[in-house]
Amino acid sequence: MTTDRTTATVLPPALPRVGVRIAGVGSALPSRVITNQLLSTIVETSDDWIVQRTGISERRMIDHSKGESNFSLSRDAMRRALDHAAMRADELDLLIVGTISGEMRCPSNACRVAAALGAGECPAFDLGAACCGFTYSLNLAHDLIKVGTHRAIGIVGVDTISSTMDYTNRAVCILFGDAAGAAVLRATDDTSKGILAQVNRADGSAWHNLYWPMSEADFPPNADRATARAGCLQMNGREIYKFAVKTFGDVIDETLTRAGVPVADVDMFVCHQSNARIIESARERFGIPEHKVYVNIDRVGNTSAGSVPLCLDELVRAGRVREGQIVMFVAFGAGLTWATSLWRM
Repeated sequence: MTTDRTTATVLPPALPRVGVRIAGVGSALPSRVITNQLLSTIVETSDDWIVQRTGISERRMIDHSKGESNFSLSRDAMRRALDHAAMRADELDLLIVGTISGEMRCPSNACRVAAALGAGECPAFDLGAACCGFTYSLNLAHDLIKVGTHRAIGIVGVDTISSTMDYTNRAVCILFGDAAGAAVLRATDDTSKGILAQVNRADGSAWHNLYWPMSEADFPPNADRATARAGCLQMNGREIYKFAVKTFGDVIDETLTRAGVPVADVDMFVCHQSNARIIESARERFGIPEHKVYVNIDRVGNTSAGSVPLCLDELVRAGRVREGQIVMFVAFGAGLTWATSLWRM
């Protein structure tokens, strides 16, 4: 005996018709300036040598005697972003802090920042993706708002890499500085606003080219133990440079192709500030005019997860990133990780 059964197809609920806008931005820099001339008194280097290879003239370093820390920079940058968005902290549905250099493994800096700003019981967590910390967080926050589970999310990109430096290793110590940048994302009825395309990638097989070992067990077998020190950032500069030059251009091309947007239509490229030569290589590959590629590495160095949001804050404050523009965020770093986020602002 055969029984006919009609099974109803249950469709998932339709996604809400919602756009996402960057409602506010902010940043925070430490007070102490470390010039190339000062570094040359600590390690064998010179201003000319550093500028020629990296484009950096100075960088910032936290001063613990003044109460500066990863936490304080995160708090101050997020407070400024909330002020810019004309919002209270308790209006946030989520706070994400992209960092690899928080003071403690537990609690997260995000929880401490949320409490310091009066965000109530807002969920909060740190996201560890090194220099991609802000861009990963930006993509995640955008998509949470798009699916309708959140309406307002605060994100911070911050690192205090000076705490990981071996100042006898000139190949690494000349590059990095400390900074934080923040943004507030909000849902909007204007569905034209938000991400047009994004890429998030990682290749853990190459982790040993840029890493922060905390103990002797963390070193890979081929590590040069004559110079490598536990507790200090280690980098294979040659391999990271090759990775960055190729990945930078390829991921820009992939993102533009996904979005169907010609490179000429992008109003601004907000790029991770790893090395001025890497940024210039990508600019030349695509024939991008100089005024569309922001550079501040000369005065702040490579600030890891703080790099992209610091650039964004400076651009918005200067009126160079505005509503209606198409803006691409690009980052790459340890992990190895790389990411893009192409927005209609």
